[in-house]
Amino acid sequence: MPDLGRLLLFFGLILVVVGLVLMVFGRMNIPLGRLPGDIVYRGKNTTFYFPLATSILLSVVLSVVLYFIGRLR
Repeated sequence: MPDLGRLLLFFGLILVVVGLVLMVFGRMNIPLGRLPGDIVYRGKNTTFYFPLATSILLSVVLSVVLYFIGRLR
């Protein structure tokens, strides 16, 4: 049971850090979610939004960060 508690605390801390980073990005006017390549379709009664370019950018950044964390171990 202590391992499960540590795992939940770890994931909670990760969520807090991600939330803080998103708040900082929002205040700095970094256009995450509004990059060229993000797909937005606005119909009469519906809106479809798929952040393709943002997803690719975040994937590359997270891959590089996790690669360097793995190299430090």
